[in-house]
Amino acid sequence: MVERGRPRGFDRDVALRQAMLTFWEHGYEGTSMTDLTAALGIASASIYACFGSKEQLFREAVELYGTTEGDRTLRCLDESATARDGITAALEVSADRFADPATPPGCMVVLAALAGTTGNADLRDFLADRRALVQRSFRHRLERATQEGDVADGTDIEAVAAFYTTVLHGMAVQSRDGATRAQLQAVISGARSAWDSVVGARSAP
Repeated sequence: MVERGRPRGFDRDVALRQAMLTFWEHGYEGTSMTDLTAALGIASASIYACFGSKEQLFREAVELYGTTEGDRTLRCLDESATARDGITAALEVSADRFADPATPPGCMVVLAALAGTTGNADLRDFLADRRALVQRSFRHRLERATQEGDVADGTDIEAVAAFYTTVLHGMAVQSRDGATRAQLQAVISGARSAWDSVVGARSAP
């Protein structure tokens, strides 16, 4: 039996990506069902039938963002020889993504939160956990670096991870406000130069 309200040829994956781009551009609360029906090219009944609700569609869009856009950033951490190079590479890849004219500027997860979700505690916590993933990933890379002698024992790796997460999230906001790739690069250069001050003396590799 054909699902009611669902148009022939409806592609769920394509619709989900369009929803991701729409939420990325306008945030959760800034995106109306009218915006979604226009972006996806399907009726609201089809959206509800396929995704259940606007909130569920948003959650799936965030997951898609994480496995497509966000995953590129985190892969840099494991692929680089040192924690400093890995975190710098993560910032570089993020800046490329933030400034890519093919997608909305900035980071979907950071900017969706800024759009306001105070009326929905579950959604607020969901976004907070996704944002915290970057800091956890930075911390894990720094923990590995202390084991490898790349970062000195006793370094406050939680503080270092928080610092570079703040840089990354700040770049996302600056990008939304119109910062160019070159301007983001200047932030990255400063963050890399600050490494020895933030991390402190390093053990010999």
